[in-house]
Amino acid sequence: MGLKPKPGSNRSIFEEVGTTEKAVAAPGAIDRGRVDARGAIRLWLKILFVLVAVIIAVGGMTRLTDSGLSITEWAPLSGAVPPLSDADWASEFEAYQQTTEYQQQNAGMSLAQFQYIYWWEWGHRQLGRIIGLVWAVGFIGFWATKRIPTGWVWPLFLVGALIGVQGAVGWWMVHSGLQGERLDVASYRLATHLGMAFAILGVLTWFILKLGRRQADILQARRAGEPGLFQAGTLLMGLAFVQILLGALVAGIDAGRAFPTWPLMGDGFLPPDPFVLSPVWRNFFEDAGLVQFIHRMMGYLLFAVGIAVWLRARRSANTGTRFAYNAVMAMLLIQMVLGIVTVLYSAPLQMAILHQFGAVVLWVLILQGRFLARYPKAQSVRGTIR
Repeated sequence: MGLKPKPGSNRSIFEEVGTTEKAVAAPGAIDRGRVDARGAIRLWLKILFVLVAVIIAVGGMTRLTDSGLSITEWAPLSGAVPPLSDADWASEFEAYQQTTEYQQQNAGMSLAQFQYIYWWEWGHRQLGRIIGLVWAVGFIGFWATKRIPTGWVWPLFLVGALIGVQGAVGWWMVHSGLQGERLDVASYRLATHLGMAFAILGVLTWFILKLGRRQADILQARRAGEPGLFQAGTLLMGLAFVQILLGALVAGIDAGRAFPTWPLMGDGFLPPDPFVLSPVWRNFFEDAGLVQFIHRMMGYLLFAVGIAVWLRARRSANTGTRFAYNAVMAMLLIQMVLGIVTVLYSAPLQMAILHQFGAVVLWVLILQGRFLARYPKAQSVRGTIR
């Protein structure tokens, strides 16, 4: 005796089971609710990027005008206020007159001349304070309102940590020029300071690029990435960073003005007496001829590797990636020409700054190419980027 169905419960054998509509996740739902936060954070990082690029240029001017030792103390807070009276200026000038740089290089300098170099150094430090403040206000604001996307709290905190360390490295660099009989800051400390600035710029660039895509798109793009080209881009990035450090060593001892000839250094391929200083290791930091020679050789190596990476990138199936490395190759050529012209004209102020700005552009382009090799943009079968 079978069970009879209850009245009204009969169902057609053709009726689909579970016809009740269920909520389905809409495309892009993984990022919904924080799109605005990602856009705002990206804008904040772009502002920091511009400020860091500007401070690199101002730092270059500070070095080229020998302004770095004009402020003889590290006062992160009180130092934000410049001298406001004649007595304040007299006190600052008197402190500078106690330095070896003044006594052996700038003796007899007028107050007006001192004020010129003072404003360059003060402006450089003030920009550093502004960068720190912009980071702190942005980070605290996004964190307190819980608008930072999942997984981004520590990366964004890292940016602030690097900025803080950079401030300490800046004083560590300046302090070296205020000790003993030195006329300038230690070149290796200058290289460390500039290297940190480019590292911060690189981190900002990577984060800006990554936040420019939805998290779902990033995950999908990585599966379509080109590991070989990404590794080649990493090699190029590393060589470019070393070349930037070598450029700082050149600037630190004014080695760019030592041999205004090219392709030879004076009358030969090698500079004369490249290892005259003792102990030998000092020559790699303090001998103008040897430091400039190493910078030149690294430039040739960077250019050669850049050509190899560019040829590798030309085989990429992704239009955006190929275009990115075309830009890298073009900037490499421009930067090399700028370097040669800078040497031939004994590193005039304008050319030296332009060459440094070229390094910033090249650095960012290499990072962009490397990013696209790992996270290529989606494109149609016809090669049009979507």
